[in-house]
Amino acid sequence: MPLVNAVNDVPGSIPPSAQAVLGLLEDGRCKTFKEVAEQADIAPRTVRFAIRRLKDHGLIVEKFNFRDARQILYQIKHVPPAADDSAIVGT
Repeated sequence: MPLVNAVNDVPGSIPPSAQAVLGLLEDGRCKTFKEVAEQADIAPRTVRFAIRRLKDHGLIVEKFNFRDARQILYQIKHVPPAADDSAIVGT
């Protein structure tokens, strides 16, 4: 969770609910609002607030969901390379 700790340096540090949402998105996978709310076990209204704060700080991005255009996908903005990727880049 080093990324969450780096967020604390952002002016107007993000609330714990936003840190929890960011922690769920750290794996780099896209998640719908419903998935985030269920996995974080946070009230939907609080998740909406957390997502808005994370977007305002530029930490997550919204993506179009081609499978279901009614749902927006959320993903962390910067995904660190996996250990396997570093071996490929070095060669």
